[in-house]
Amino acid sequence: MDLAFTPEEQAFREEIRAWVKENLPEDLAHKVHNALRLTRDDMQRWAKILGKKGWLGHGWPKEYGGPGWTAVQKHLFEEECALAGAPRVVPFGPVMVAPVIMAFGNKEQQERFLPGIASGDVWWSQGYSEPGSGSDLASVKCKAEREGDHYIVNGQKTWTTLGQYGEWIFCLVRTSNEGKPQTGISFLLIDMKSPGVSVRPIKLLDGECEVNEVWFDNVKVPANNLIGEENKGWTYAKHLLSHERTNIADVNRAKRELERLKRIAKTEGVWEDQRFRDQIALLEVDVVALEMLVLRVLSAEKSGKNSLDIAGLLKIKGSEIQQRYSELMMLAAGPFAMPFIEEAMEAGWQGDFPGGVTANAPLASTFFNMRKTTIYGGSNEVQRNIVAQTVLG
Repeated sequence: MDLAFTPEEQAFREEIRAWVKENLPEDLAHKVHNALRLTRDDMQRWAKILGKKGWLGHGWPKEYGGPGWTAVQKHLFEEECALAGAPRVVPFGPVMVAPVIMAFGNKEQQERFLPGIASGDVWWSQGYSEPGSGSDLASVKCKAEREGDHYIVNGQKTWTTLGQYGEWIFCLVRTSNEGKPQTGISFLLIDMKSPGVSVRPIKLLDGECEVNEVWFDNVKVPANNLIGEENKGWTYAKHLLSHERTNIADVNRAKRELERLKRIAKTEGVWEDQRFRDQIALLEVDVVALEMLVLRVLSAEKSGKNSLDIAGLLKIKGSEIQQRYSELMMLAAGPFAMPFIEEAMEAGWQGDFPGGVTANAPLASTFFNMRKTTIYGGSNEVQRNIVAQTVLG
């Protein structure tokens, strides 16, 4: 196992660092470094900058319009973007549905959908979870019935992240009730402007509508929007989820937020508290260990060995680290972390914040929001069972 970067990889890192420094808008970096509210336009602006360079699909092979980077190069690109304060790429299009279209879609579907994803022009949403079907995704009930050259879709999806911005949605739909639940699921691409599609934002305590309900009422979907074969969607979903769980680990964002935690601790005067410094050190050890786990996977891939089947482990540890750094930020600010003034999360806000430090404004909402990380993408309890079966044997 070789965890050292080659001179060529170090040179690649420097090239990426220089490009990001030149092209990342300062106002976006300021918002990200300070956990301020990002608008749809903010996220789209960075996506289109990357798209113009051909790097929004930075994990794509050249044959589909990507840069064809190695796994190590992809890691270095993601790390430099995160440390510079770039908005996180909304993954549903370039990271999640695109690999499914590449692997299982036909040539017409690839030519139709991939360019809009690569450019950042089309916003995709994920239609997986339903009321009662989250970690137990095989129990989905949203139904698609074939009628001639169309499917008629009825049902509901929930917790659809940023679904209020969605233009297209990839859905798991029930096309058969015979046999095991997994064998009757299909993978369908649906235009969210279709008649019968309605999105109902769920307003959270922090005033955001990060998640949404999506309803389908006799929605007519062309049969050529079916990916692969009917009733084989579970196979495609597993392919996609392996990308999602690796993405959820997000070790590069953890490294950036670790530095933010240190800044907050110094500002709040707890940096010199040895007990508190111990907690930061323990977190840093966990972040380094997660990075080593990621690099082990990259090393195996680079050397041509079978990649380690540890997406579940990455998800478990990554999500726990995200919760821990948000908790330590709260502890550093003490009672000044708790007041919730929604306007203080807007860039340029000039009002008074309790304690006089506006950097504390997002801490409570981030802390409570991060409670979700051990649940979405397959709850950590379920992931531990999967790891026990597939990794430990």
